[in-house]
Amino acid sequence: MTTPFRLTSERLILRPFALSDAADVQRLAGDFAIADTTRVVPHPYLDGMAEDWIATHEPPSDVAIQLELAAVERETNALVGAVSLVAISHQDSRAEMGYWIGQSYWGKGYCTEAARVLLDHAFGHLRLNRVCARYLKRNAASGRVLEKIGMREEGCLRQENKKWDVFEDVVVCGILRCEWEASTAPAEDSTN
Repeated sequence: MTTPFRLTSERLILRPFALSDAADVQRLAGDFAIADTTRVVPHPYLDGMAEDWIATHEPPSDVAIQLELAAVERETNALVGAVSLVAISHQDSRAEMGYWIGQSYWGKGYCTEAARVLLDHAFGHLRLNRVCARYLKRNAASGRVLEKIGMREEGCLRQENKKWDVFEDVVVCGILRCEWEASTAPAEDSTN
């Protein structure tokens, strides 16, 4: 029997979505505040959309081109959001990270915690060389998450996304494996 795929942190478990998560996905992602601050989450989030979205997910593997994971609290098993690697290119050794966290869980550090665990997997297990992320320029909170995990701003794509008939600037950030490894390496003992 194979062990189910899961990544863990102090407070979270990252695992594949199940169809039983659909109602929570619809409730959390269906919040206008989530759709308003993300590039791709729709609003309204209609019945059946969560099931359709979950059905598109590939099983986690070392050759998958996407990895969509539910972020759930370890203590309660409550779904708090999603984190993903998409457009995984094994040839170019890169991927794009995405995430959303339900509004009732904002301000608790869950997004940063989930993103760190996923970067660890991307650089450690998948051995990718680069991970990038994009966010709407007006979503400063998303920019702070990326800064906390060590991503650097690489540029602004002016009017890159059209959200509800308004053109939005999109900020691109990235991190290389060597930068991640340097930032997560244990500090050297200066007493030697």
